[in-house]
Amino acid sequence: MRVTFNVNGRPQEADDVWEGESLLYVLRERMGLPGSKNACEQGECGSCTVRLDGVPVCACLVAAAQVQDRDVVTVEGLADYAKDRAAGRCGTGACGTPLGEAQKWAAKPADGQTGESTESGDLSPIQEAFIDAGAVQCGFCTPGLLVAADELLERNPSPSDQDIREALSGNLCRCTGYEKILDAVRLAAARGESVTAGEGV
Repeated sequence: MRVTFNVNGRPQEADDVWEGESLLYVLRERMGLPGSKNACEQGECGSCTVRLDGVPVCACLVAAAQVQDRDVVTVEGLADYAKDRAAGRCGTGACGTPLGEAQKWAAKPADGQTGESTESGDLSPIQEAFIDAGAVQCGFCTPGLLVAADELLERNPSPSDQDIREALSGNLCRCTGYEKILDAVRLAAARGESVTAGEGV
C-alpha cells in the first residue's frame, strides 16, 4: 500500500508498505530519517518518540498505515517546527523541513573554546538547552527526550518538576541519571519565560 502523510511539515509518500510495518521503520529505512532511535521496539524506552498530530507517540508501536493523511514531526524537523510555532505559522504544509535537508541534519559543532554554537538558528530552544545543560550524554535516548520535552513546553511553558518528570516518564536513559535532563527542560522553560517577558535570552 501507499501511505501519504506529512513529515516535518512536508507531504511525503511511502510505497509498498506492508500491513505490519511500523512508522519507525518507514521513517528510518524508507525516508532516511534515523533520528528516531530503534531500541526496545516495545514502546518501553521512548527512544523512537515522534509527534503524531502534535501528540508524542512511540513510532515503533504505530502502524505506518495509521499515519495516512496525518502530521508527523521527528527530531530532524524539531528546529523548524519550533521556529514555525514561534512565528505562528504552519498547519498549511507550506512550511517545515524538506526531506533532503532533514536527512542531512546534524547539530552544528560548538566552538572548542567557548562551547557556544558556531552557527545560530539551527537548533530548537530545547535542543540548545540540552547542549547547554550537558544533558545529551551518550545521545541515544536524546531524540525521544527532545520531542517529548518540546511537546511539554508547548503545552505548559512553566512546568513544575513533577510536570517534567511525568512528561518524560516514558523515556528511559541508561547513562547516568536524569538530573541534567531535568536541568535542560528547566533551562528551556526559563529561557522561554525570559523571551516572553522581553528580557532576551
